[in-house]
Amino acid sequence: MPTTPNTNSAALVLPDPADATNAIAPGEIPDIRGLKDVVDIPTGNEWVLWLFVAAAALVIAGVIAWFVRRSLAKRSEQLAPLPPTAPHVVAWERLQRVLGLIHETERFCTEVSLIIRVYLEERFELQAPDRTTEEFLFELQSSKRLATEHKQLLANFLGECDMVKFAKAEPPEQELRNLHEAASRLVGETQPSLREETGSEE
Repeated sequence: MPTTPNTNSAALVLPDPADATNAIAPGEIPDIRGLKDVVDIPTGNEWVLWLFVAAAALVIAGVIAWFVRRSLAKRSEQLAPLPPTAPHVVAWERLQRVLGLIHETERFCTEVSLIIRVYLEERFELQAPDRTTEEFLFELQSSKRLATEHKQLLANFLGECDMVKFAKAEPPEQELRNLHEAASRLVGETQPSLREETGSEE
């Protein structure tokens, strides 16, 4: 007779295959670390990038330094006082301009006389503008700052100017031009030499 299975026997329970794969052996430490980030592998050409950065930094620094030097130079030029113009240069320029007044006799002679007096004061420290012609010529006789021929030229020049200013003389235009030439000659012959201007000695 066939044997009938005993349904009351204990059921055999088989383990889940998934549980078997996840089973941890006794004494084993589970790996709980995550995935690592992507790591760039050096190509060996990084020095080109650094060289470019360094060159750009040098160019920028050079441009900044150039602008700073330029601004400082302009500022120093603005702050630095201009050297004074030499007395003979000032007198010569004024003598050229005063020719425009040659048809105004009295004014012309007054201006020419003043130009020469101011020049003598600035060039030789002679107190010419604040003194009369007689006072100035008397002091000039004992001065060694002008040569004898220049003293005589100055005396004739100032005398002719006074004739126009005080005696109301009306000399012709040619005499006024001669007066102007005498003033120009006086300035030209008494201006400092190159040795005096540079301060050098023979």
